[in-house]
Amino acid sequence: MKKFFVDLLDWIYKKKCYFCRSSKESVKMCSKCFDELEFLPVGLNRNLCGGIKVYCAGVYSKNLQKMIRGLKYHGQRDLAYYQAKFMWQYWERLGLEGDFVIVPVPIYPKRKKKRKYNHMELVATEFSKISGYEVNFDLIKRVKDTKAQYNLNKAQRMLNLSNAFEVDKSKYRGEKILILDDICTTGSTFDEMVREFNKADVCDITCFATTTPWE
Repeated sequence: MKKFFVDLLDWIYKKKCYFCRSSKESVKMCSKCFDELEFLPVGLNRNLCGGIKVYCAGVYSKNLQKMIRGLKYHGQRDLAYYQAKFMWQYWERLGLEGDFVIVPVPIYPKRKKKRKYNHMELVATEFSKISGYEVNFDLIKRVKDTKAQYNLNKAQRMLNLSNAFEVDKSKYRGEKILILDDICTTGSTFDEMVREFNKADVCDITCFATTTPWE
């Protein structure tokens, strides 16, 4: 019954595309705007210490930039589905074998309370629905309230993230780990999370970001 009323309201008050404002499809991101998202060439983006592979699906510009900022800062939770869909379309092309457990990059509890959600947990949930991979929200926590990274250089980012994460080994069952994040600039966040995982003897890790500013 609830779904009926939600569908009825959507029909009466058609949703507009967040990007072009069209209401033809009554969705948060119309197919035209989604199809305009640009993928990076399929392949490895970089290696972290220990040979951990990092993949990035697209360049941080245009609609992809607006998507990430809308979800992260402006409460546009519906965009998590489209971000996950974009990532999945790239991930499929990589052809990596094996079942993974998704681990979204955690945010500090105080920040999550203020924002009311962790945007990457929303993306991870949608990515799980599409991929069939499980999600583990409890394996690693952020235990340090770090500064925003965008104005920091690589050395400052590493210092800022030092001891920012903590792994709960009791939540690990030997799976392949797939860390998901939205933006990979220097790789510092992935690097620090991998470092903490390695301390707990968790080593089968792949990192995957929606975008990178660098091709």
